[in-house]
Amino acid sequence: MWLDTHCHLDVPEFDVDRDEVVARARTAGVSMMVIPAVECAAFARVKECAHRHRYAYALGIHPLYVDRAGHSDIGRMRAAVEEALDDPRFVAIGEIGLDNYVQTPPRERQQWFYAEQLKIARRHDLPVILHVRRSADDLLKYLRRVDLRGGIAHAFNGSDDQAQRLLQRGFRLGFGGAMTYDGSLRIRRFAATLPDDAWVLETDAPDIPPQWLRGGPTLRNEPYQLARYGATLAELRARDVAGVAERNRANACAALPRLAAVLASSAT
Repeated sequence: MWLDTHCHLDVPEFDVDRDEVVARARTAGVSMMVIPAVECAAFARVKECAHRHRYAYALGIHPLYVDRAGHSDIGRMRAAVEEALDDPRFVAIGEIGLDNYVQTPPRERQQWFYAEQLKIARRHDLPVILHVRRSADDLLKYLRRVDLRGGIAHAFNGSDDQAQRLLQRGFRLGFGGAMTYDGSLRIRRFAATLPDDAWVLETDAPDIPPQWLRGGPTLRNEPYQLARYGATLAELRARDVAGVAERNRANACAALPRLAAVLASSAT
């Protein structure tokens, strides 16, 4: 069984064929996904999508969406998280973080929302799903101020030192489409050499398409691709595919402890 730790199944790109996307994923052996929210307006949609398809979800305000949020949205998020604590399919705070690749939203605004959401995660002892784009050092600076459970560093592409510091704080590093690019030498080296308990698999669908979709008629990524990502990781690590699938599941549950109950309920 494959588990996609990061799939935006709720977004409009999947509105025309979401059920078919889910069916293709299940045919490929991808039977569980974590669906992270990106803004308060998406919270209800993410929750409904997870329940409809028997998946898991996270609640958060993405750094690229903070210009669409007001300070009152942190209050809305607090209330939504407190309500979701009784929902077994709710597993984390996310997708949150910082994005230093872009100039807008301003970094100060991103930082305020990130810091406030870390406080929510700490208050409820929840893991976080981090957006990390040229921002690992800044993310770590805030993490040093808040004692968190850990979580997942989504689409990690930082340095060796940054990777080690995240691992020391209880995070797993997410590997997906970029791992399949021949030119992604550092990511592929991480995927090949990190300890067995240090990583998870993700698609970030519909984003970050794999190497074999680039230049094709469509760049929309889908969660069924995760099975091929798993085969790529197995080749990089010189492991059997079944073992990689099992380890991915164990690592995901270690990063997001509430996920184990979702897997158990979905298996019945």
